[in-house]
Amino acid sequence: MSIRSFLPGRIGFGTAPLGNMFRAIPDEEAAATVQAAWDQGIRYFDTAPLYGAGLAELRLGEVLTGKPRDEYVLSTKVGRIILDEVEDPAARELGEKGALFEHGRPNKMVNDYSADATLRSVEDSLKRLGTDRIDIVWVHDIAQDFYGDDWVGVYESARTGAFRALTRLREEGVIKAWGIGVNKVEPLEMTLDLEEPRPDAFLLAGRYTLLDHARALQRLLPAAAEQGVDIVVGGPYSSGILAGGSHFEYAEAPVHIVDKVGTIKALAQQHGIGIKSAALQFVLAHPAVAAAIPGATRPSRIAEDLAALVEPVPYAFWKALREQKIIAHDAPVPLGEAA
Repeated sequence: MSIRSFLPGRIGFGTAPLGNMFRAIPDEEAAATVQAAWDQGIRYFDTAPLYGAGLAELRLGEVLTGKPRDEYVLSTKVGRIILDEVEDPAARELGEKGALFEHGRPNKMVNDYSADATLRSVEDSLKRLGTDRIDIVWVHDIAQDFYGDDWVGVYESARTGAFRALTRLREEGVIKAWGIGVNKVEPLEMTLDLEEPRPDAFLLAGRYTLLDHARALQRLLPAAAEQGVDIVVGGPYSSGILAGGSHFEYAEAPVHIVDKVGTIKALAQQHGIGIKSAALQFVLAHPAVAAAIPGATRPSRIAEDLAALVEPVPYAFWKALREQKIIAHDAPVPLGEAA
């Protein structure tokens, strides 16, 4: 089904930072951030076993357990099983992401996209989250950034395992929808070319943003819209660089990205708007995009995100971004071409 039919709004909460991504976050701060999101009306929460080896799920569950289950939408991911056995988090092989969650739990993570592992992963997530159901399940990271040249083989194991298992869970009414959550466009394009199985949506992180959107704009988003596959945009702030941080693609931003962000900031200041508003409203302007899920680790960030969603942005700003070749000439913008 279209996830637009049950998503509670156009903005959700991405919990990757709650897995101690980049830094160790106190439990109290994590809980306060989730509570702030709830108090300010956020009702869609996305998480994953990868995020701190189950830490983000546990932290999210601690807060949501006290909330009425029918009042929020919950998504998590499959592809990694969390064991009781421990390992050095900093020594994990996470492809291009390196020691992304080195401050997370030390529990060993095993990559497994088989049908049996998918069912086990869902059960384990239910326990960590302290809930009786998950609404959307994403097949996580079946792409080049985690598996290099082996990614097609990993994708194939997911196609014959996780895809089919999740299709059955959807048919049985256990979950409402399933899809693929990746940081690359190619696995999603490949999936749209399949006859079966059919996902309901894609979670695309970092590939439809102010800083990187040309490839997704060419084929993926038009094809997804044509086939009725909704897009949820993860990482709308490009790992933080578009929200005042220094990270891009989960690492320190290179000089050319810093320069590009500087240009966007200057134009935003010139037109009297915040760069967060530009980043968030840009991704939501595309008709294929159902929602965006920025992450946060501080309660104050939630209010910033919600304010960015509604701040008036003059069309002249988007025109200036096009003239500076920051955004593609055919990228949809919030006020439309006639503004």
